[in-house]
Amino acid sequence: MKMLNRQKPQLERRIVGSTNRWRFPRESFSGDLLALSQLCKSLSIDFEEALRNPDRICITQIQKLFTENLKNKAVQSGEADVILECLGFKWELHQPQLFQSETLTRLYLVALSRGTMDPLRELDKLLRAQTPGKSKEPSHIKKMTISLKINDPLVTRVAFASALKNLYMSEAEINVDDVLGVLASAHILQFAALFQRCVTIMMNGLTPSTFKSFYLASCKYREKQLTMACEKWLEMNLVPVLGKQVHLRSIPQDLLHKVLKSPSLFTFSEFHLLKTMLFWVYLQLNQKIQTVPIYETVLAFFNSFPRKCAFLDRDTGQCLMPLFVSLRLHGITRGKDLEEIRHVNFFPEAWLTRITANHYHALENGGDMAHLKDFTTQALRFGLLFTQGYTTYSKTIAVYGFFFEIKGIKHDVTSYSFYMQRIKHKDLAFPSMVCEHSPVSLRAERLIKYEIRAHVLVDGKWQEFRTNRIMQKFGFVKPSCKSHALKIQTVGIPIYASFAFIFPVS
Repeated sequence: MKMLNRQKPQLERRIVGSTNRWRFPRESFSGDLLALSQLCKSLSIDFEEALRNPDRICITQIQKLFTENLKNKAVQSGEADVILECLGFKWELHQPQLFQSETLTRLYLVALSRGTMDPLRELDKLLRAQTPGKSKEPSHIKKMTISLKINDPLVTRVAFASALKNLYMSEAEINVDDVLGVLASAHILQFAALFQRCVTIMMNGLTPSTFKSFYLASCKYREKQLTMACEKWLEMNLVPVLGKQVHLRSIPQDLLHKVLKSPSLFTFSEFHLLKTMLFWVYLQLNQKIQTVPIYETVLAFFNSFPRKCAFLDRDTGQCLMPLFVSLRLHGITRGKDLEEIRHVNFFPEAWLTRITANHYHALENGGDMAHLKDFTTQALRFGLLFTQGYTTYSKTIAVYGFFFEIKGIKHDVTSYSFYMQRIKHKDLAFPSMVCEHSPVSLRAERLIKYEIRAHVLVDGKWQEFRTNRIMQKFGFVKPSCKSHALKIQTVGIPIYASFAFIFPVS
C-alpha cells in the first residue's frame, strides 16, 4: 500500500511589529508569544488580557481599521447596514460607526459567520470594502440583524439612544441627569471613548445630590478614577457641605470610615466633625426624617435612651464603633463641648475617663500632649474655608490656655497665604466667646509641631499645597509669635485651608 502525501496548505505570514516575527492569521493564537507580545504593543492591548482572550485581538484589529477609516469619512446618511434589536426597539446603524463599540463588533462578527460555509471570506470582503485601494470593484455587504440583551437597570432607552448617538457625533451633548445611564450604556457597549467622557462629566458634576449614585456607579464598573474623585470630594465636603444637608444620610458606612481615617480630611474643628457624625447616625436611625434637625434635637434623641448603657455599647451602636474610634476626640478641649460629650449618653464611660485624664495631665504639664505619639493620625485639626468674597479671613482658637489666630489673606487675583500666630488672651476681640470655660496659660513660650495644608479644585482636579512639619517655639512678640506662611498660587475657589498641630513635651 502506498500512503498518499497530503499537500499542506500554504500559510500566509503576517509581519508583527518591527521584526520579522509572524503568526497564522487563521488561528486565534499560534503559540508564538513574542509575536503576540509585539502585536499587543502595536494595538495597545494588555498582554495578559490577550492570553486570556486571544479572540479580542481580532476584534481590536478590526475596530482599529474602521475607526481610522472613519476619521476620513463623512457620517453616513444612507440605508443602514445593521439593525440592532435592543430594549424593545430596532436601531438602524452603519458599519463604520458600529465598530467603535467592542460589543457590537463582536455581535456583528458572530452574525457575519452565521449561515455561511466560509466566514473568513465574508470577513475578507468586509475588510476590503473598508480598506482604501484594496478593491477596485464595489463589494456587496449583506444587511443583517443583531440582538443585544441588557439587564442593567441603569440603562434606559433615552440613555441608550444617547450612547448610540455618540457613535456618530463624538461631542454629542450629554445631560447630567442622564449621564449615569449613558455611562452604563457605554459599559455595556464597551465604547471606551464615551465611557471616559461620562467619567469626566461625573467627576466635574459631584454634588450632595449626585454623590451617592456616582460613587456606587464607580464601584459597580470598577472605575478607580471616579472612585478616587468621589473620595476626595467627600474628604473636603463632609463637614462644610454634607454636614448641613439630609444627603448626609446617603454616605455608605465603609466609605465614611475610609474618609474619617484620611489625613486630608477637612474640618473646622474636631468638635464640628463629631457633630457631623452624630447627625449621620441620627439620620440612619430616622429614615423618615427629610430635613436636618437642629443639634439640640439630636442630643435629645440620644439622651432618650436609658442612662444605664451608652449608645455605642448597645447592639445598635456596636457596628458603628469603628467610625468613632477614628475620630480624634482628644482634640476637643473646650469646656462647654466636653460637657456636651459627657451628657449626651453616647460614648462608653471608659472613653470619657481616658479623655478627661489626658486633658488633666496636659494642663498639669503646661499643655504637653504626652499621650499623642503619631502626628498623622492624632494631630489637632482646625480649618478655614476661604470663599470668593474674602480678602482676609481668620478665626481664634484656644487649646490648654494658649490662644491662636489662624488666618488667610488674599494678596491678588491668584495669590494667597495662610499662617497661624499666638496672641495674648487680653488682646482677644471677643474674649468671652473664646475664654469661656477655658484656662489661661501665662507661659512665655510654647513648643509646637505644626503643618498647614490647602486644597482647591481647579478644572476637575484637586491641587494640594502644604508646608513641611515644622517644630517652632511660639512667644508673644514677632517674629516668634507667627508661624511660617503657606503661600500658594491658584485660580480655584473656595480654598480648604487646614491647620494641624500638637504640643510636644517641652
